[in-house]
Parts: sequence; C-alpha cells; structure tokens
Amino acid sequence: MRWTTIVAFIVSLALATLFARLGVWQLHRLAERRAFNAELSSRIFARPIAPSALSADTALANYRRVRVTGTFDYDQQIVITGRSRQGAPGVYLVTPLTPDGGGRAILVNRGWVYSPDASSVNKSLWFEPGHTTVEGYVSPIPPASANDPAAVNNPRAVRHLDGARIASLLPYPVQPFLVIDLSPGTPDEGAPTRLTIPEMDEGPHRNYAIQWFTFAMIALYGAGYLIWLERGKKPGVLATGHR
Repeated sequence: MRWTTIVAFIVSLALATLFARLGVWQLHRLAERRAFNAELSSRIFARPIAPSALSADTALANYRRVRVTGTFDYDQQIVITGRSRQGAPGVYLVTPLTPDGGGRAILVNRGWVYSPDASSVNKSLWFEPGHTTVEGYVSPIPPASANDPAAVNNPRAVRHLDGARIASLLPYPVQPFLVIDLSPGTPDEGAPTRLTIPEMDEGPHRNYAIQWFTFAMIALYGAGYLIWLERGKKPGVLATGHR
C-alpha cells in the first residue's frame, strides 16, 4: 500500500471519528435542551405562588410563576430602552408594585410599547389600574452589569437594569427579581403589549447531529473507497479474467 494511500486513509478515519463525536455532542446538547424545557415548563405553567414563597436561591426561583396583588407606583417607573418587537423599535416599562400586606416592592415588567427612537415614550398613556393583581414569571435581577449611562433627556431610561442601577433610581428597596407580567390587558386599557413566555423548542441540535453523522459516513465511505482502489477495484468496472 502506497504511503499516500495510508495517509489519506488515516485522515479519513480521523475525520470520521471527529464528525461522529460532534454528532454525539449535539445529541447531548439536545438532551440538555429537552431537560431545560421540561424544567422550564414545570415552573412557568405551575400553579402560581406568592413571591414570599419563592426560594432564596435565585436559580430555583428563576421562571417560577407567581401572583401578587398590590399597587403600582407609576412615579417611580423605569424605561428599559432599545427593545424591538417584530422589527419595530420600542421600550419595556418596568413599574414598582407595593404588595398588599407590606414587604419590599416588586419590579414588574409590564411589557413593550412602541417608541420611534427606542428610548422616549409618553408614559401617561400607559396607566393600568393602580391597584391590581399581577401574574407572571420571575426573572432574577443581576447585582451589577457593564457601565450603562442613563439617557441624557431621561435619567429613568436605561439600557440594562441591575441592582446597582435600581438602588440609584428608587427611594426604597425592592426584591432581587423582576416579575414578567403575563396578566391579560390591552393597549386600550393602558396595558403595554405583554411579553411572552420563553420559547421551548428543541433548537437545531437534532439537525446538526444528523449532518455530523452524515459527514462521518461520507468519511468512512472515503476510507473504504481508498482500500478498494488499492486492491485494484474501481467503481463501475467489472473484473475480467483470462482463459
């Protein structure tokens, strides 16, 4: 066997092994995605609980469905800028809610509203009933993020929201999480367009796995083809004998 054939054969096997490992890795990613979706579904579609019943571990509280009744403090509303929806520019409106019975206020992401510059918005158009019941899922607030200066014309408009920024904007402490409001409401009632629950699809991992395994089979076929050529057989040509 010629050395060039040996090298090509080794390369083909190496590529087949690599592609197969990548296919297995994508299957592992698919299994992880399915496990995440199952955990997410068990939390986000579970019977809502009071925020006071949430685990102190933010990882366990994340995506947990909650329900709370209280009063919105519109004077302390915060605008999160640069949020698009179906290609249109807009903002999120985050409003503190003081729960009935006391306790720390809870920041509620009430949803998306159109804004031509993705920054400024007439907040007076988006007043829902002050005393209300909010139902949604929990999203932890990071303690700090990258430097994010407030808008020049609106110090309460920020690109990102974190614990340090909240402490500088609000005159009272709040819970370390947002509630993403899923409660019914329409723009005619002063309600922004509500955000939706996270997508729970399986992603592209299955298709990627099939592609990598296909590449592995092609590489194995190439290795076998090299051996076939070396043994004097060529595709499409029948062996002949002599009398």
